[in-house]
Formats: sequence, C-alpha cells, structure tokens
Amino acid sequence: MTETPVSARRLVGRTAVITGAASGIGLATARRLAAEGATVVCADLDAERGEAAAAETGGRYVHTDVTDREQVEALFQTTVDAYGAVDIAFNNAGISPPDDDSILTTELDAWRRVQETNLTSVYLCCKAVLPHMRRQGRGSIINTASFVAVMGAATSQISYTASKGGVLAMSRELGVQFAREGIRVNALCPGPVNTPLLKELFAKDPERAARRLVHVPAGRFAEPEEIAAAVAFLASDDASFVNAAEFLVDGGISGAYVTPL
Repeated sequence: MTETPVSARRLVGRTAVITGAASGIGLATARRLAAEGATVVCADLDAERGEAAAAETGGRYVHTDVTDREQVEALFQTTVDAYGAVDIAFNNAGISPPDDDSILTTELDAWRRVQETNLTSVYLCCKAVLPHMRRQGRGSIINTASFVAVMGAATSQISYTASKGGVLAMSRELGVQFAREGIRVNALCPGPVNTPLLKELFAKDPERAARRLVHVPAGRFAEPEEIAAAVAFLASDDASFVNAAEFLVDGGISGAYVTPL
C-alpha cells in the first residue's frame, strides 16, 4: 500500500514519548506524531537508529532499557525537564524471540525475558509517567498489546500472548482509575504488522507465516504506518471519549469466522 499523506495537525504543542522508536511501529509512529505537530522523544536501546529517528523527526533520543526502573524514570523526567510536560506516552517496546513458542517447549528464561520486556516495561512506563500527567491534569497513554490478547492461537508464543493479555488488562484498569484526572489509557491491539520483528520471525518459519496470513480477512498484514495512524488518533483530542479500550487494528482477524475465498 502507499503511504497516506498526513493533513491533520492535531498534536501541535504536545510532547510524546515513544519506546521502541528506532524501528517498526515505533519509528512509523514517531514520524506520524511529528508530522501532526508533536515534539517526539525517541527511546530505544539501539543508539544509532534511535539517534537517526530523533534527527529525522526533529526530536530527541534518550537511550533507555525499558526493563530498568531508573532508566525509565529518567526518560520521563528528562522529557519534562526539556519540554515541560509529557502529553503522550506510547509504551510500545517489545520482543518476540524464537525460543518463545508452545508452552511445551518454552523454558522459564524465555518466559521471564518476554514478560520483563513486554509487560513489566509497560508497568514501569505507566508508573513513571502517571505522576507527571496527574500534575498536568491531562495525558494520553497508549500501550501496545496485540490481537492475540483477545484470541487464542494453535501456533502459540505463550509468553508473548500472556504478556499482551497483561498489557490489555492493566491498560483497562488504569484507564478507569485515572479517567477523572483527565488521563486516558488505552491498549492498542494490532494484528500482524510488516515490521522487522515479524519479518525475522516468519523468515525462519515461512509455514507459520502462511498459516497466519490465511486468517486475515484483508488478505495481507498491516503496514506500520496504518498502526501509527491509530496511535495518532488515540493520542489526539479526536479520541477524547475513548478510554480503557481494547483498540483493535487487525484487519478483521478477531471478527472472522472464515475468511473470503
């Protein structure tokens, strides 16, 4: 698909922090939010690509291990010190390693590594940013969950699936808890997306890719820019009454009984 030109400028004057901003959905979102007028802080472990993302979007790179509490707290404090506020937190960093597979074969070290990166990091990011947003009396938190948080798969990645279910449940609860303080918290639930993470996984197992693609009513995987557009909506005032939601952007996968011939 061709990239849709951005005409909306809904985020002028706002500051957004994006974790996992060096590639995939995070990079596409950094570009989209910057195009809509936001100042973007790009957080990632990959310094070279993180710096490049920040330079491209006119923002700032902060080297961050999202599993480290002190680094996460420093990320948001640095943002507030530099720009005065954190209006948008897109807690997006995640992993999907090949040793996370069926529960029958996935070992405890793989389970823990995925949980730390995909779920504990979102907890740490929310915990760190909420005090800033409460002082401001406003904020939009978007946590990357997945369509697998609402569906089961026979081709399992057990820790990934469990971690994304945790993100969904936590986002719902935080959205309810802080709604009357002007803070919205939503769980973004993408379907499979053409990102380096997915391409690497499926390159090692083309049969798994083919088996999954057949279940997508749209007949293709999403492009990162399509997910970024959903993040931009959730970050903006256009989504002012969208809160504690599981925001599915999955091409119809979760609504399908059978797909078109």
